[in-house]
Amino acid sequence: MVKPRHDLLSKCHTYVVLVLFMLVPFNLLSQSKLDSIQVLDEVVVTAKTFKEVIPAQKLAGKQLEALNSFSVADAIRYFSGVQLKDYGGVGGLKTVNIRSMGSNQVGVFYNGIQLGNAQNGQVDLGKFSMDNMEEISLYNGQKSEIFQSARDFAAASSIYLTSRRPRFKAGKTTNVRVTMKAGSFDLINPSLLMEYKVADNLSMSFNGEWISSSGKYKVNYKRVFPQTDIIAYDTTATRENGDIKASRMEAALYGHLPAGSWMLHAYNYTSDRGVPGAIVNNVWRRGERIRDVNSFLQGGGRTEVNSWWSTLFNFKYAADYTHFEYFEESLYPVNNKYWQKELYLSTANLFPLTSNWDVSVSYDFQLNKMDADFGRLDDYDMFAYPRRYSNWLAVATAWQWQRLKLQASGQGIFVHETVKQYAEPEDKHVFTPAVFGSFQLLRKAKLNLRAFYKKIFRMATFNEMYYVEMVSSHVKPEYATQYNIGLKYTKDFSHRFFKNIDAQVDVYYNEIEDKIISRPKSPTFKWTTQNLGYVEVRGVDASLANLFQLHNVWINTRLQYTYQKAQDFSDPTDTFYGDQIPYIPWHSGSVSASVNYRAWALNYSFIYTGERYDQSDNIVYNHVQPWYTHDISLIRTFKINKIDCKATLEVNNLLGQDYEVIFNYPMPKRNYRFSLVAEF
Repeated sequence: MVKPRHDLLSKCHTYVVLVLFMLVPFNLLSQSKLDSIQVLDEVVVTAKTFKEVIPAQKLAGKQLEALNSFSVADAIRYFSGVQLKDYGGVGGLKTVNIRSMGSNQVGVFYNGIQLGNAQNGQVDLGKFSMDNMEEISLYNGQKSEIFQSARDFAAASSIYLTSRRPRFKAGKTTNVRVTMKAGSFDLINPSLLMEYKVADNLSMSFNGEWISSSGKYKVNYKRVFPQTDIIAYDTTATRENGDIKASRMEAALYGHLPAGSWMLHAYNYTSDRGVPGAIVNNVWRRGERIRDVNSFLQGGGRTEVNSWWSTLFNFKYAADYTHFEYFEESLYPVNNKYWQKELYLSTANLFPLTSNWDVSVSYDFQLNKMDADFGRLDDYDMFAYPRRYSNWLAVATAWQWQRLKLQASGQGIFVHETVKQYAEPEDKHVFTPAVFGSFQLLRKAKLNLRAFYKKIFRMATFNEMYYVEMVSSHVKPEYATQYNIGLKYTKDFSHRFFKNIDAQVDVYYNEIEDKIISRPKSPTFKWTTQNLGYVEVRGVDASLANLFQLHNVWINTRLQYTYQKAQDFSDPTDTFYGDQIPYIPWHSGSVSASVNYRAWALNYSFIYTGERYDQSDNIVYNHVQPWYTHDISLIRTFKINKIDCKATLEVNNLLGQDYEVIFNYPMPKRNYRFSLVAEF
């Protein structure tokens, strides 16, 4: 039976939401009686926001430049608690999993607004270049600020991507940066960044790049029979169908109000790429083709209306198109097209009650719709055509007394969904609380004890619920509870050699009910989805960063380590009861170091991911070997007339290791990349 798409309740709700948001923008025009400091890169709001209750892991500035990172996904590998899923090639899908909570539990925010993908819930971080990135931050739990959108309170972990904002030297009104990258796999990657100062309170920027690569790389694929060490096959061949042609264009306007700021940002990414197929029993599959067009327009602003009220407003409209083709001779051919659209509106309001106590109220509304073209079977349309109406309402408070900081929030999540056919899921009304706190243990030293507790709710994505091959609209929502306690110590030294130390360690425990597990099948674009009844995750994250100086030589070092035990306790009768869940290693970590001497910089990084299993049963047949890579780069800065130049030579996977991030998807061996940047 086909149910109506809109009932009376949803219609009334829509009208209320529209009226509410028609009123909100007028707040942005209000002028404060208290003038704030106006600078081009930041606006200081007078109200105290109690930041850094739980400090973030951050990569910014020269430290971010030092990493051999082609995309955002490559850089995030260096955070503790993170597992990167990489299916190979320049254009291969790249997602992250933090603390075994799953890729869909990671909120990815671009310039303060969440990147959405209701289709599969996973943001492909390979689509975001490092060429225009200013800072990457990772927060476990949530960002330590209550003046934010309601969706910021909803994720188990959050990644904040901040693009470069215009900054102008005295007397300059224009910045131009031209970059050319080339390297292995026939990579050609030119990019252009232009920034223009329109007025003292208005600037604009444009960034565009083009990527072309054959994606071909030689790999050695070897399998041995378990327990006997007899070689089943040992093949050296060229990995095919990893080519990509992609373009990315971004344009932005940045403005300032008398006591606030606003931003308007447009983004478009277009690609035609191949995704290499899995190699199974020495059969090298062709893989699939994916054509993407991802576009969005987003913006917003914040202002201090008066001394007791600050307001924030964000909006976004996104349209995504995906064309997926798979023509394997031995399998049923697939030629599917998907259209996804998203409308997002958000408002947040901050009220400083006293000098050390703030309260905020925020509300978000989002509409997601997805259409598809599969053709018809016996004159029957096979797709569900889902529409999802999501509402988030959050109330939060922050309080500080001497060395103690506390934050608490409560969030209501309301979801209504309609489909053209198949069974509609029930409406969801869920309350999720969170409490965060930190205490400075020593008065004169920055030694902080921090802890948090948080409840999480996640709806299944459209792909998890409405795949035409296996309509599974009864996939249960996922509920999780997070517990965390940790220590952080930072100190600057006047020693002539040892300058700084930043050390932190966190112990955490997660309980996940009806955990949604999705694993790629053949082809990769399609996934197998199931609920795991109950999963427990125990883990430790540790990091240590140091800064040294020896005359004109500066040395930065960074060490990350993660231990995770993620066990499936769903059904005592299962053979894998108590086993580690798929693709979660017990041990992982990274080491990075950079040596800077005048105009030269030498950077080294090492990443390690320990043994794990690709299936629920932790048996020898499902065992996946550990992998590790060594990467180095050499950077030289110089001037040609008045043009600042930088040349970089990178060698990735220095030792030419054979490794797989995902089983049966071999990664490239040693490869090279050269880049030249000119800025004027």
